[in-house]
Amino acid sequence: MLCIVFAVIPLQPMSSGITTDIANCRQLLHQGELVAIPTETVYGLAANIYDEAAIKKIFETKGRPLFNPLIVHIHDIGQLSKLAAHVPENALKLAEKFWPGPLTLILPKQDTISDLITAGKETVGIRMPNHPLTLELLKGLDFPVAAPSANPFTRVSPTSAQHVADYFGDTVTVLDGGPCTVGLESTIVGFDGETPIIYRKGGVPIEAIEQCVGAVKLVLKNEKAPEAPGMLLKHYSPRTKLILTDNLEKALSRTEFEKIGVLSFYTDDYPKATVVKVLSKSKSLEEAAKNLFDALHQLDTVGLEVIIAERLPDKGLGISINDRLERAGN
Repeated sequence: MLCIVFAVIPLQPMSSGITTDIANCRQLLHQGELVAIPTETVYGLAANIYDEAAIKKIFETKGRPLFNPLIVHIHDIGQLSKLAAHVPENALKLAEKFWPGPLTLILPKQDTISDLITAGKETVGIRMPNHPLTLELLKGLDFPVAAPSANPFTRVSPTSAQHVADYFGDTVTVLDGGPCTVGLESTIVGFDGETPIIYRKGGVPIEAIEQCVGAVKLVLKNEKAPEAPGMLLKHYSPRTKLILTDNLEKALSRTEFEKIGVLSFYTDDYPKATVVKVLSKSKSLEEAAKNLFDALHQLDTVGLEVIIAERLPDKGLGISINDRLERAGN
């Protein structure tokens, strides 16, 4: 009697690189691999939050210290109860107004959340990204993902798939969702009871937070045990020396460097500069935020001796942009 045996061969993921194949990226995440995902803020380096080996890969790949916590990404506000032990009323107000979007909430964690993700703290950062590809990816997973920015530790954050590939080559699969539309990491908000505490300035302006839940506290730097990502003094840094100034003309007249890059808010009229990158000719802070990290990436690849960056108006997203430039210059 002829007996035919059918062997079940598990599907193999595609090779690493830039892709638009959501199903393949989903499979890689199920297998404990990392996938760089697009969001409206920056590209994130994602892993299954319940797979500690995969979470360790995030830290190893980025060269990120274990004391710096990660942010968990979800696709539905209903997932909060599985991740957070308690959600303050003001946290719900912020989530309902700004999710999906560039806002992270720091909340008391459920015991199921690994201490690796929270750097041993009893709180966890959670956000819902506003990008159609990543929301589709997350809806097809039976777990949320942890996803810090997809760059080596302290380097300039990636706002395109190519930025990620330039950093990691073919060692990380990148889901290509095009350029990020906000271009700054999320604003991070924690709580002391119902009082909001901003730990990182970001894609939601402080004024918008206060319009929703009232006055906030600011706790923005912690070198030894940060409550949230983005609190270290040196961060978002190009390899090229960066100087932040209130007066580009004066800074250019005083510099002794010859190969000079200028990062300007709205004008390119700086003849002494070797290269000038303008963030927004229309003086739009939103456009400037979107273009910031890409401009820094470009200036960092042309062999300059120094980048002289112009401080932007200290309002709205200009506050968050200035924060990034201050940390990039340290």
